[in-house]
Amino acid sequence: MPRYLVERNFENGLVVPIDQEGASAMLGIVERNLGNDVTWVHSYVTPDKSKTFCIYDAPHPEAIRSAASRNGIPADAIHEVRVLDPYFYY
Repeated sequence: MPRYLVERNFENGLVVPIDQEGASAMLGIVERNLGNDVTWVHSYVTPDKSKTFCIYDAPHPEAIRSAASRNGIPADAIHEVRVLDPYFYY
């Protein structure tokens, strides 16, 4: 399955409570993604929480766009990526 980097911009910042409410919100995203065969691997968040860089496995970019729409979150740019491991060369 292809891997993608998804850039998301949050004008007011991304707020995810570190409690049961936040955990339920994240689980809901994971569950809704399943309808498009999309797997959220992990994300990086900028210190000001205005941008995220998310790694996903998905059959194609449109599956990610559809899942993002269902989840009510942006998908501003989607790039297919592959791993480049600097330690591979040693």
